[in-house]
Amino acid sequence: MKNIFISSLILFSFHFARAESCTVQLKVEGVIGPGVSDYIERGIKRADEEKCSSILLLLNTPGGNLQTTRLIVEKILNSKIPFLCLVAPPGGHAGSAGAIILQACHIAGAMEATNIGAATPIAGNGQELGKDLRQKLLNDTISWLEGITKLRGRNLEFSKKIVTEAKAVDAKEALKQGAIDVVVTKVEEFLNFAKDRKVTMPEGRSAKVTVGDIEYYNPDSRFKILQVFADPQIAYLLFMGSLALLYFELTHPGVILPGVVGVIGLIISLISFHTLDVQWGGLALMILGIVFLIAEAFVPSFGSLGVGGIVSFILGGIFLFDESSTGLTLPLVTILVTASGLSLIVLGLGYLAMKAQRVRIQTGKEELLGRLGRVASVAGDKRSGKLHVMGELWRFESNTEVSLNDKVKILDVKGLKLFVTKGD
Repeated sequence: MKNIFISSLILFSFHFARAESCTVQLKVEGVIGPGVSDYIERGIKRADEEKCSSILLLLNTPGGNLQTTRLIVEKILNSKIPFLCLVAPPGGHAGSAGAIILQACHIAGAMEATNIGAATPIAGNGQELGKDLRQKLLNDTISWLEGITKLRGRNLEFSKKIVTEAKAVDAKEALKQGAIDVVVTKVEEFLNFAKDRKVTMPEGRSAKVTVGDIEYYNPDSRFKILQVFADPQIAYLLFMGSLALLYFELTHPGVILPGVVGVIGLIISLISFHTLDVQWGGLALMILGIVFLIAEAFVPSFGSLGVGGIVSFILGGIFLFDESSTGLTLPLVTILVTASGLSLIVLGLGYLAMKAQRVRIQTGKEELLGRLGRVASVAGDKRSGKLHVMGELWRFESNTEVSLNDKVKILDVKGLKLFVTKGD
């Protein structure tokens, strides 16, 4: 009994140590936008679920959206797991928003032949800011970055100059000025530097950095799609273009395609502006997709609603579910199969509804007059009974005697009765 208890204790200790000895690696390349914020948030959740002790963030970015940067910094500052941020690979840079994010990290480093800085706020559409607005943004960004820099114990003067003067320096100069903690040639060297260093966590508590086996959390389809619209200018053009398409649809009702593209584009642009959360945007797209697919069954859109519904449903599924987290998993293959199946069902029902509608139209009075039918049954007077015409069974009354299977010609329709004569 004693041996069993000791063995169980050893296994438990080994499992606990293994769970704590991992580091989640995130990799951010390109513009800082909603996709990056969403990716980092999911990375934190992944690290928490795996009970990892640290997060390695590899940065190589020219900068991006200031609002997104604020959200990312907020996530890092409130993370219960230390962020180890490294500007990589050699030749990369942490420009603008990337430089600010780097200052927020618990341990900040850079590879040789990288550069950091140039964080002066500019307009998202590339236009020059007005003097008053520019000064307001500068003061706000400086005061915000000062708080971050003081918290991490880095060079306050450097953090001011990268905003006010768009200052940018190489990795070694950034180390001399106290803007980062280390310059390395390999990722492993950076991790060894970070190991066992004391850092400040939320609520002022102190913690020692633990580095373990790397758990790679690579960008998925959700991230890649959102990154397409990460550039503020692209997001702005998408928003304005979507509004123009919706206006065209309203002024030219019945065209349908501009309206379909406009609504989908509007939702995606709202996600890009952080007006709509990624998951809520995904839910909106999925609902929109179902509505489009149902409408395709009843509205002659030449496939516009159907195709738009499929695209919207697939995008919504990708945005709503995290396909690579350890929580709720919905792979891209599942989304595609579900979208295809739903599309076939809805379009099939639509086809049957349209077929039934055509039959009802064809069997109207105008369509029946002059047509030939076949006598299916005859009453005792041999002048009435039931006949088959256009796939339907009708009651009839004839002006001449008829027999079973005789062909008759329809002369008139009154209510649900046909008046016929014997025909060829």
